[in-house]
Amino acid sequence: MRFSLRYVVVAILCAFAAPRPGPSPALAQAPLATSPGAAGRVEGFTLPGPDRAVPITRGELIYSFAPIVKKAQPAVVNVFASRVERMPANPLFDDPIFQRFFGEGGGMPGRNMAQSLGSGVIVDQSGLVVTNNHVIEGMTDVKVALADKREFSAKILLRDPRTDLAVLKLADGADFPTMELGDSDALEVGDLTLAIGNPFGVGQTVTQGIISALARTHVGISDYGFFIQTDAAINPGNSGGPLVDMNGRVVGINSAIFSKSGGSVGIGFAIPANMVKSVIAAAKGGGKQVKRAWMGATLQTLSQEIADGLGLDRPTGALLADVDPKGPSAEAGLKRGDVIVSVDGQAADDPEAVGYRLATKPLGGQAALGVLRGGKKITTQIRLTPAPETPPRDAVKIKGPSPFAGATVVNISPAVIEEMSIQGMTNGVVVSEVDDGTYAQQLNLQRGDVILAVNDQKIGTTRDLASITLGRAYYWKITLARGGQVFTTVIGG
Repeated sequence: MRFSLRYVVVAILCAFAAPRPGPSPALAQAPLATSPGAAGRVEGFTLPGPDRAVPITRGELIYSFAPIVKKAQPAVVNVFASRVERMPANPLFDDPIFQRFFGEGGGMPGRNMAQSLGSGVIVDQSGLVVTNNHVIEGMTDVKVALADKREFSAKILLRDPRTDLAVLKLADGADFPTMELGDSDALEVGDLTLAIGNPFGVGQTVTQGIISALARTHVGISDYGFFIQTDAAINPGNSGGPLVDMNGRVVGINSAIFSKSGGSVGIGFAIPANMVKSVIAAAKGGGKQVKRAWMGATLQTLSQEIADGLGLDRPTGALLADVDPKGPSAEAGLKRGDVIVSVDGQAADDPEAVGYRLATKPLGGQAALGVLRGGKKITTQIRLTPAPETPPRDAVKIKGPSPFAGATVVNISPAVIEEMSIQGMTNGVVVSEVDDGTYAQQLNLQRGDVILAVNDQKIGTTRDLASITLGRAYYWKITLARGGQVFTTVIGG
């Protein structure tokens, strides 16, 4: 019995020592690792490939992401943004008694430095850097620090609040290290990823995880809610840094986390690289904003009740709730009640998915829409054209003693509605900018607010508002829309 058992053990050891079938020539040249516990014995290190085998020895489990990190890390940067804020003067210093003790300069407005910290990635050798818009939002001075400790001033080329992306240009230098942008549509749940950035300002850090989900919508981070979810640790300061695949390519820009504590709990969101490409292309073309395809239609999420009413077996797709008779959707033959289920063959489960797919398409061409109508599936071509700016914006900065002083307003148009994500409004004028330290800022006017009426007079154009607010008034009755809701307030003149 002992003799038989000895031969069984020898046979098992021989089986482990025998060559494993079929490594490719590339795998045969893989680095070797010594297996601990077997002195003098060398095990082959099998890299992941199409014919993956279950690891048998401990040596086969020793993988390292170091080669990927070495390739990617030089192109990851830290972004430091700041602006000087003017603090309002204290009205007490207008009193002659206070001036006697503190001087006439005591009431001068103070200054405060606002700062922001994030990450970014260099995507072009000329020094183009992609980061999150919220990292540099409202900031005037931006500096970028590279992994090799060099620092550069950076110019903001383009801000795109709708995607929460921004493109910077390093002021000096050339031949910067770069990272290639990958195809985010090729990702699959379970793929390994790395997140590189500067969490909490501690310095460049690498974390590892997997793709937890794709096409996450209703996250509430940006207008194009179509995110990659990962469990690679992402913390404050990682914003704007790259999500990297196992080929060292950028597949997403880390943007936000879901957390009740402020730290990573394994639920992070990244903007897909295919959306990033469209923003970079707009910046390279010299644009100050990203122009995207306009549908000329209002889309609605399908509920189970609506799906049942339409005879659908499940609530997937985007329902056309309204169609502009002059828009591309009407031109393509789409009607109210149609359900869009795909764009160029890629599934679209909700309005956010339709918006994302169209937003990543170049203007000037066409896209094939898969549509359900009356229980039948049809395909139609929609023209990819930007929203028209009709009427022209005619931007006007409001002056004078009114509460709107310091606000810049523009005429409403399909282009403005798209750009500022205005909901359900086709009349009035839109606030496009609010200067610091002005009456408009004190009134808490915000970009995207739609001014509908002042003192019961309807506002049709920017010139209407400028005319009505020239003189003083005992009171100001203001009707405006924000986020699809209409408010009326009265303040003293």
